[in-house]
Order: sequence, then structure tokens, then C-alpha cells
Amino acid sequence: MRNNLRPQAVDPLTTVRNLGILAHVDAGKTTVTERILYLTGATHKRGEVHEGTTVTDFDPQERDRGITIFAAAVSCDWDGHRINLIDTPGHVDFSDEVERSLRVLDGAVAVFDAVAGVEPQSESVWRQADRHGVPRIAFVNKMDRAGADLDAAVASIRARLHTVPLVVQLPIGREDGFTGVVDLLRMRALVWHTGRDTFEEGPVPDALADEARRRRRLLEEAVAELHPAALEEFCERSRISDGTLAGALREVTHDGDGVVVLCGSAYRNRGIEPLLQAVVDLLPAPVDVPAVRGTLDGAPRERPADPAAPLAALVFKVHSAPTGRLTFVRVYSGTLRKGDTVRDAGACRTERVGRILRVQADRHADVDRAVAGDIVALVGVKSSRTGATLCAPEAPLVLEPPAVAAPVVSVAVEARRGPDAGRLASALARLAEEDPSLAVGTDPETGQTVLSGMGELHLEVAVEKIRRAHGIEVGVGRPRVAYRETVVRGVTGLLYRHVKQDGGAGQFAHVVIDVEALEASDDARTGGFAFTSAVTGGRVPQEYVRAVEAGCRDALAEGPLGGHPVAGLRVTLTDGATHPKDSSDMAFRAAGRFALREALRAAEMVLLEPVAEVTVTVPDEAVGGVLGDLSARRGRVSGSTARAGSAVVTATVPLAELFGYASRLRSRTQGRGTFTTRAAGYAPVPSAVAEGILPR
Repeated sequence: MRNNLRPQAVDPLTTVRNLGILAHVDAGKTTVTERILYLTGATHKRGEVHEGTTVTDFDPQERDRGITIFAAAVSCDWDGHRINLIDTPGHVDFSDEVERSLRVLDGAVAVFDAVAGVEPQSESVWRQADRHGVPRIAFVNKMDRAGADLDAAVASIRARLHTVPLVVQLPIGREDGFTGVVDLLRMRALVWHTGRDTFEEGPVPDALADEARRRRRLLEEAVAELHPAALEEFCERSRISDGTLAGALREVTHDGDGVVVLCGSAYRNRGIEPLLQAVVDLLPAPVDVPAVRGTLDGAPRERPADPAAPLAALVFKVHSAPTGRLTFVRVYSGTLRKGDTVRDAGACRTERVGRILRVQADRHADVDRAVAGDIVALVGVKSSRTGATLCAPEAPLVLEPPAVAAPVVSVAVEARRGPDAGRLASALARLAEEDPSLAVGTDPETGQTVLSGMGELHLEVAVEKIRRAHGIEVGVGRPRVAYRETVVRGVTGLLYRHVKQDGGAGQFAHVVIDVEALEASDDARTGGFAFTSAVTGGRVPQEYVRAVEAGCRDALAEGPLGGHPVAGLRVTLTDGATHPKDSSDMAFRAAGRFALREALRAAEMVLLEPVAEVTVTVPDEAVGGVLGDLSARRGRVSGSTARAGSAVVTATVPLAELFGYASRLRSRTQGRGTFTTRAAGYAPVPSAVAEGILPR
């Protein structure tokens, strides 16, 4: 299918699309990716998730579990365009993989289940894309399923994602009878016949002609509200021409004011060609997005998407393959050639690029160079970590790295055989290098090695990877969650004098502080701690005020209840005094640290635990047992809806109570129940429960 309304591309960069596939678990992301690869000729056989034959889910664990765990990059060509595509995970435990992928993408396709509509993780990844300003189009998949309803899915997009859905297709047939779509832009029918990979184009069926005209009118009205040129034409002619409508849809998509919605069935290979054409027609090329921003000696700088500009590339993934270490980069500007020496701007060292690979999941093809807009893997880069900037040595630049979420679940790990202890430490270090959302540390009280991650499944996958890839038998202790402590009732006017005289220059610092709980809005804005100074008359110089704040931050590492980090706190410096000779930054930092520790011991504190929003889908007959089990796990049910013989229950449950829930749910529902979780912040621990957690 070709769109004659799109002008011919001249600049090679305009023919590149870097996009990701985003969705909830089981919405069909991987199947959509496989059909794209098949239709573009990148593969010659359609891969199937249930058969374990997909290109992007190539890891043995992905095939065993039937879900995407690791973001996989592939490339293909369509209508004279090169599409660099990343299939991202849909499980909440691997949202950090999505975050790193979105950091380097120019656009995305959000896939939704035509029966379920917007699901919890769909909403989460949508918000992640919002934060990165990534333009999206939506594909409502599984239109052939029983209960599939495009209008209901679109309504959920409008209600839950708070965007304007612009539906450009009308389905032909329902459920098993779904055979094609009406293209509302060109008012033509596209029909797929069983056993054929291509569609037939023809006139709109008479039975759908009136509905198609009505929906085209609704589309024009919706676009006119979002686009000034379309509004002007609509007011003059009472309609919008095909050319104006196509251009307006592209601009609205780029601006993020609305989302174009298409539909189909990836499993039956229906609707993929129009989706591909929408990708090249609507999503931006590297030259369409703003120039990448970085810093040089603290000053902001920009680099355009120009192969002739100095090199700037961001490392967004590191993978240890059997053939060696692969460093995945997005080239934002300049040209990278095989054999080049580049500078890791953050680490202030140089690296040599041995090979450049065009990636097809676990298969690779050598290329001589990569230019602005390319996503490639490098061989020979030995030390650069995820988030590093590789740039031209003569033109350094530091790009903002992807954000890394703080781990919330921990397990104690140890080698079952003594001789494997050293190998285990090396394997854990490599895991943390590949996945920055994993953290490895040592428990100071027990001396155990602790592996922390984003969820129970995240840690299961990590441990299994050690067993399979390194042949190490690993013992795993019960997961522990990351508790926090906060203030319920603070203290005011706490005075602390830090005086030390042991020969030579002494230390003197006098501070008075107030400690109180943060408001919820402040907590979200400051990350759990706020410091202000109300000192007047210069009684504490500004440089010492900063030292007091640094000391207070030091004291947040261990709270008085159980040594857990302290959050949700506001500290106000109200008064103080200095000594002309003995006052120093070090003295005031120590005063701030000891003053806050003393204030926390005097304040009323409470223990906080991480909680998760859990969405459980179960058969109607199992609802009672599931509700009882959630209640026993200290869950608070917030909603329950019926859906075609099943019920969807939403509850907020402490993360510590969710360990082992997957197997418990399977046993209660004969394997028919499923659930997803999403981090929902922290909540106070009931006093009866806290007594069993805190040291006596």
C-alpha cells in the first residue's frame, strides 16, 4: 500500500524511523513485531510466541515463560524507509528496560487488547512515553477475539490515558468474522482473505457506507479541534481534504495532542500493512525531533541530527553475548566508523570501536559505519556502562542518561559450592552492568550478598540467568522489601552545639532546626526530603547553610526505628551561631548530621512499606476466594468489574505480602487466574506488623 499524499524523501535521515512497541503483557507486542519482520522480508517465516519461534524473544527464559523480558532491537525496510524497532517488555518488573528504550526512540506503537482495552501496564508505559515526549500511534490488536470491541477500547484510551483518540479505521466484521478495515482517510476497504498474506483493496461495502461517512465526519471534527489549518479548511468548506487531513494527523501526532488509532489482528496477519504505512507517514524521523541536548563543562549544548556534526552517541544497553560484550548505542549526531577512537565523556577515558553491528535480535550483520539516527551495537567498547556518552575526543559532550528506578525487593544469594563464590561475585557484577535496575550489595549485619531488583519475577529471572549462563548453583533466601521511615509528628527548636577542641584548630557549629513531615505534593516534587533556611541577619553564612543541608542528607541514610532510610521529611534551619576561627564546612556538616539524628529520636516516627496496585483477573466462580486471600494479605480492594465470564479485581497490597502470590493464585483458580502489579508508593505499616519487623 502506498500513500500518494506523502512527498518524496530527499534527505536520507528522513527515511529512518526509530520506534518501540509498547503494551501490557499479552496484548500482542511480540506477535506484531514478528508480523512486521515477516511482511518487510526481514524474516521468511512467521514466528509464534506459543511455539517459541519468535525472533525477538530469543532468550531461553523468554521462550520458556512466553513473555518478553529483555528489550530486543531489530531492523527492517518498508516503502523505502529503514525501521529500527525495539520490542519492549510488558511486565511491570521490567519497566526499566522500557525506560532505557524510550530514552533513545523517536516514536512508538502502543498495542492494546481489543477486549481488555487499556490495562495497568499499558497505562504505565504510556506515562513513561509522556515523560520522554515520544509521539505514539495506537494499534488495537486481537480484533478477532470473542468480545473484541474497538469502540470500547477507544473509550478506555480516552478515559484512562487522557488523550484524544483519532480513529482512522472502521473494522469490517466482528470477532471471528473480522476480515478487514475501512480506511477512513481514503474511504477504501482493505480485506484480507484466509491463507493470503496480502490484502485486496476495493470500495467501501454498501452495508458500511453510511457508518464510514459518519466516522470520517467525526474524525474531521476531532482533527479540526486540534489543528489550526484543518480548522480553517473545515470552516470554509465544511470538510477537510485528504491531503490536509493526512498532514494534520502527522503534525498532531508529532505534537502529542492526539493519538491515531488503527486496528487489526496480528496473529491472523490482518492490519499490519496499514500499521507500517502509518509508522512511516505519521511518526517522526530523526530530523523531525529536537536536537539532542547535553552539557559541556556544566553549560548546555545541542547537537543536530547531522552526519557531518561531531559525534554524540548514548549507550542505552549492555549485553554479554557468547561472542563478547555488545554495547548498544543510539547515534544522535555525527558518523561513527569501524576502528574509530571515541571518548566516554562521563568516565573521561577513550574506547576503540572494533566492529559495528546492525542488530537483528540475537543475529548481527557487520557494517562499516553508523550515522546520526542509527541504532547499532558496538564490539570492542570494554568499559562504558549504560547511560554513558560516546563522543568525538575533540568535541566532548555529556548526554543525560536514562533514569534508573530504585530497587524495591531484595534476596540473599550465595553459591551452594564454596569454589563458586568468586565466580558468583563476577556473575553478579556482570548482571548489574547489563541491567542497572539490579543492585548488588552486602548486608552489613549478616555479611550476606544481597541482590535487589524491581520485583519477584525480576529477581527470579536474574538468578536463573546466573544458573544457565554461568553454571553456578545459587541458593536464594526469602526476598526482603525496602522499608522507609518517616515523621508523623515532628519537633521544633531543637538546638545542637557541635564543639570539638583537641589541639590545633577546633570545630564549632551551633544550629537550631525544625523537623516536620512533608506534604504529599512536596514529597512528589522533592523526592522525599526538603531543606529550607529561615536564618536572618547572616547568623549562619550561606556556605555553612549548604553544609548543614549536606549533613542532614547524611543522617537520612539510617532512621531511629530500624536503620531504614528516612523519607518524607522537611527540615528548616531557624537559627545558629559561628565562631570566627573554629567554624568550618566540616563542623556545620557534622552539626547538621547529629542534630537531625537527635531530632528524629525525639520525633514520633512510623515505618513505611512499599505497596503495589494489583489487578487480578479471575473466573467468576473464584472471586470470593481471591478476595479473601487479598484480605489475608492486608490488601485493600478498590474496585471490581465484570468482563465476559470473569472478574477484574483491583487492590492495593503491601509488596511484602505478594511473595508467592503467583503460585497461590494459580492453585485457587486452576491456573486460570492472572495478575499484574504496579508500584504505588509507600504506606504506613500497622503497629502489630511493625513489631515483627523492627529490632527489639
